Amino acid sequence: MTIWTNVLLATAAGVLLNLTPCVLPALPIKIRSIARVVGNGARQRALAGAALLAGTLTFFGGLALATAWLNWTWGTLFQATWFRAALAFLLAGLGVYSLAGRGVQPPQWVYRLQGNGYAEPYFAGFLAAVLSAPCTGPFLGGVMAFALTQAPSTIFVLFMAVGVGLALPYLVLLTHPGLLTRIPRGGAWLLRVQQVMGLILLAGATFFATTVLAERVSTLLWTAWLGAVAFWLFRTLVVGPGFGARLVPALVLVAGVAGGVTLGLEQEAGARHELPWQPLTERALIEARTAGAPVLVEFTANWCINCKVLEQTVYADIAIARAVDTAGMHVLRADLTRPDAALDAYLRSFGGAGLPFAVILTPDGTVHRRLPDLFTVNTLKTAIETSGEQTRVD
Repeated sequence: MTIWTNVLLATAAGVLLNLTPCVLPALPIKIRSIARVVGNGARQRALAGAALLAGTLTFFGGLALATAWLNWTWGTLFQATWFRAALAFLLAGLGVYSLAGRGVQPPQWVYRLQGNGYAEPYFAGFLAAVLSAPCTGPFLGGVMAFALTQAPSTIFVLFMAVGVGLALPYLVLLTHPGLLTRIPRGGAWLLRVQQVMGLILLAGATFFATTVLAERVSTLLWTAWLGAVAFWLFRTLVVGPGFGARLVPALVLVAGVAGGVTLGLEQEAGARHELPWQPLTERALIEARTAGAPVLVEFTANWCINCKVLEQTVYADIAIARAVDTAGMHVLRADLTRPDAALDAYLRSFGGAGLPFAVILTPDGTVHRRLPDLFTVNTLKTAIETSGEQTRVD
């Protein structure tokens, strides 16, 4: 593919990043940033859109430079413990603000200086870009793998294209008043929606905090978050006011109960199974080749939200366990939570550029199928079942 084809794919990948769990915690700030300019003139909306785009490109520009000159891979920044800790504090603060009904409040001097508070959309764009870094979305894995083989100028262009794509849906909303006017601006029920967003932000903060703290403390944090959700549900269902304000927590409660029942039924039916993972090492690969067995390698990290989604859904599915057993497959896991030059080298050699990433090797050790980004149970199951056939690389 040409460079310009990859630029288009990078832009599309940026758009689709908005649908990944990684970027979800930034949604409350983006929605508030857009809602604040509803009814403003075209110039104010354009400036807000430019500020949001500038925030996104600030991060992606810096990440592109680091990738080109420091040889970073996608998500390297999250290997730093201090960065994940700082992000957890930031998301916690934003979550508390949203629960209090205040949302994101830039410093007052910003309003006096610029008049319309363009710091908030800039911050929204920047935060969304930061949160997108630990995980990849559709197309992004292939684009990043291509970028790492190119000159620094091409790397920079491709990263900026991802940033443009990430901001694009919100730029469309900001430049089309007809769409913006459909966003409601007030009411008790809307406050409840904002508080739900605050709980999502706190969940994001808890997730990143658990990648830094001990397991005992992590369990306590998740218990505290569940307690906060329970208290909020009880209070909002009792206080209201009105049907609309009670409907929001009622829907949250129904969704939570349905998810819990589904998970319980799956566990009772034995539909979930833990694969016999072993660490990825040269010795493990040699043993698999000696045994004439295909290999599944998963690249993951504690800070990768999309990786956790795959591990709790796709990899835990009983159908995958049965396919692995039938194929006599060895399953290896590469943990990139912390910097590891050897595992980074394996990631690059298999054609990966970010997390999540999985690769299936044939019994002779050649690549049979690459699985970047998120994928389904059927996709992985088919790749496992055909791993003994003639080699093909996707």
